Amino acid sequence: MDMHNRMDHLLALRTFVRIAEAGNFTRAADQLGLPRSTVSKIIQDLEEHLGTRLIHRTTRRITVTPEGAQYHERALRLLAELEDMDAEARRTRAMPKGRLRVDVGSSIANLILIPALPGFQAAYPDIELRLGVSDRPADMVGEGIDCVIRGGELAETSLIARKLCELDFITCAHRDYIARHGLPAHPRELAQDHRLLGYFSSLSGRTIPLRFERDGERIEIGADGGTAVNESTAHVTALLAGLGVAQSFRFALQRHLDSGELVQVLPEWSQPAHPLYVMYPPNRNLNAKARVFVDWAVKVFAEVDTRRI
Repeated sequence: MDMHNRMDHLLALRTFVRIAEAGNFTRAADQLGLPRSTVSKIIQDLEEHLGTRLIHRTTRRITVTPEGAQYHERALRLLAELEDMDAEARRTRAMPKGRLRVDVGSSIANLILIPALPGFQAAYPDIELRLGVSDRPADMVGEGIDCVIRGGELAETSLIARKLCELDFITCAHRDYIARHGLPAHPRELAQDHRLLGYFSSLSGRTIPLRFERDGERIEIGADGGTAVNESTAHVTALLAGLGVAQSFRFALQRHLDSGELVQVLPEWSQPAHPLYVMYPPNRNLNAKARVFVDWAVKVFAEVDTRRI
């Protein structure tokens, strides 16, 4: 037995305590649900590991040595502390409490996450949620953030990422803009005859191009030259102001499309799906508050997952 293996060492401690209290190997083995030969071998290996004898063996009964008595006393304290720790962890898992810091993009927060939060609050009333709403990349360590919800292709990262959903992008413009400039017949017309409303990265400053796919053909149209913003809610506001043709999340635009205020452009061309992830550091993998939030978020975002709609 490798005594550096924590689970084996823990089993050895529990086995020794059972033997010391039961007074013989057979009774201890029955209580532990182990073969007598296994119990005997565990104690033998433990004594070899410690370099000292813990018990005296006789044909009828075992007795604890002075070294064994001292070891037994400390083992009892250690096992009791472990049981308290496990009990506390179970209580924490059942009803997590304390502050939880989550960072999320603007339109996702305003239109999906926050409207669903009353359900989370009712289920976990003792969690003090701090919701950071911004499209800017967050400094998780520096800001003490437990988890972030972010979209797009994942960069190389040490964070654990769990996919929440895929979101549809659509291309559209305000009806007044369409009345002035007309509907384009092909994506390339956007670069020649239209004003584009761009979205630029807060991290790199790069304006994200408009992307189109149809029958295996893929086209990218640069969105530089017109107005651009770096926040998703403001991007929709600018679109509603008639500042140009833009691509954004369908969920953020749908009610404006339904009202006729926005008009879909080039509907026969599709846009690549936008994956959304919840991410957290590996060292916070067992954080009970973050765990229940992630499990709840998975259910919330399943409702807007284009793969299931």
